[in-house]
Amino acid sequence: MSASQSAHGRPMARRGLLVGTAATALTLGTVSFADAATGDDAPDRTRTVRGTLPTGSPDYVYLPVEVPRGVREIAVSYTYEKTPVPAGTQGNALDIGIFDERGTELGGRGFRGWSGGARSSFFIRADEATPGYIAGPVRAGTWNIALGPYTIAPEGLPYEVTITLRFGPTGSTPKPVYPPERAKGRGRAWYRGDCHLHSVHSDGKRTPAEIAAAARAAGLDFINSSEHNTYSAHSAWDGLWGDDLLVLTGEEVTTRNGHVIALGTDPGTFVDWRYRARDNRFGHYAKAVRRAGGLVVPAHPHATCIGCHWKFGFGEADAVEVWNGAYTPEDEIALAEWDNSLVAAVRTSKPWVPAMGNSDAHREPDKVGLPQTVVLADELSREAITAGIRAGHSYIAESSAVTLSFGASGGRGLHAGIGERLRVDGDDTPVTVRLEVTGAPGCTAHFVTDQGTLFTATLPESGTGTVQWRTTPVYAAYVRAEVRHPATVPGLPGALAALTNPVFLEG
Repeated sequence: MSASQSAHGRPMARRGLLVGTAATALTLGTVSFADAATGDDAPDRTRTVRGTLPTGSPDYVYLPVEVPRGVREIAVSYTYEKTPVPAGTQGNALDIGIFDERGTELGGRGFRGWSGGARSSFFIRADEATPGYIAGPVRAGTWNIALGPYTIAPEGLPYEVTITLRFGPTGSTPKPVYPPERAKGRGRAWYRGDCHLHSVHSDGKRTPAEIAAAARAAGLDFINSSEHNTYSAHSAWDGLWGDDLLVLTGEEVTTRNGHVIALGTDPGTFVDWRYRARDNRFGHYAKAVRRAGGLVVPAHPHATCIGCHWKFGFGEADAVEVWNGAYTPEDEIALAEWDNSLVAAVRTSKPWVPAMGNSDAHREPDKVGLPQTVVLADELSREAITAGIRAGHSYIAESSAVTLSFGASGGRGLHAGIGERLRVDGDDTPVTVRLEVTGAPGCTAHFVTDQGTLFTATLPESGTGTVQWRTTPVYAAYVRAEVRHPATVPGLPGALAALTNPVFLEG
């Protein structure tokens, strides 16, 4: 690391690189404010650290800061060089967050915030903090600024971090107000939701108020707060929920080997992200999500962005996001992989993983509610919604204009709906599969089984129609429905307008 200068031009000692206890972490030399005067009238104190991270640096680099007593606010800003690189070569990208005097150990006792690459500065004090960060007292001890070199150019990543301490009386920390776990709803009904959304509390541009308004405009009944690697937004929804809108709390756990939505966790729950698939830690944190009442949902598993492709497997998944935002070939691949998992589940008699869809909306023109997961639930509550998603009693629609009714009947008046099993007297017992559609003009309906797509029908131009097909359990172990727009690229299927979870047929 290069020699550093303070903000006042005084030379600081060359700071060595100290390898941390984890293989994917590095600790820099400590920034000291030992000479800082304390007291309510003490002047602000600033230190600046400069250095260069070489290629091959660990995923997380910690910069310790010795915080003396009497600090009311810590403020951090940083810059780094975005060195021009040839096409196809990774340039520089540096994320940032902070841990307080309780430490940086996995599990996050000391976690006080993360903004990734979305902000160049932040502050924390008792009564307030920058979105993405957790308000609370700035206690004395060793804090750690967490730098995350996402990508590094061949020439290295030169950076500069400036820390300012402001002294004075510590304010009081407001008690967080979290969303209620139940909304009025309509009793047992189909409820529409979008469980992957970003606000100004991570890398989104919308405020929580703007998201709530967009959710209502999209006809949604519930949403899930899912910021990257922080829970700061959990207390940002005061006054935005209502009888018509349930707000769940969660996190998009953004690792270097894929992203996963922690859906519907207890408010204030932090889920650590500082591990890769090879570290064998994901199972531990998946269980922590479930202990907090949430679901584990791998997000956009075939996204091509760096670090987005899912590498942890689906053994811990409660559902999987097969449709993320406007429908793309990435979603088509995720859909095909999910269908393969259904085939494997019926072949081995193992549990199956339901599909869901979310918008992943960050800013305009991203549409909140494109797509949305429509869940059959006993009531509009956290427990009922997450139970419906976990059971696969749901379908995905591109908007609130699209509604589906899907099920199978056979034998002696038996019937099964989405996510259920129809058990008839024998493998060759006739079964009738029925799909009712509204709001899909110009689309086609497809019945997909473990043997592939076995039936296709064109819907009326109005987009409202009913499609029926007869089969047997020996011919189709499950049936699910797809509603698709006309193809726009020769040789590729049309984009989805809707998709159901399967009905399983057993003789």
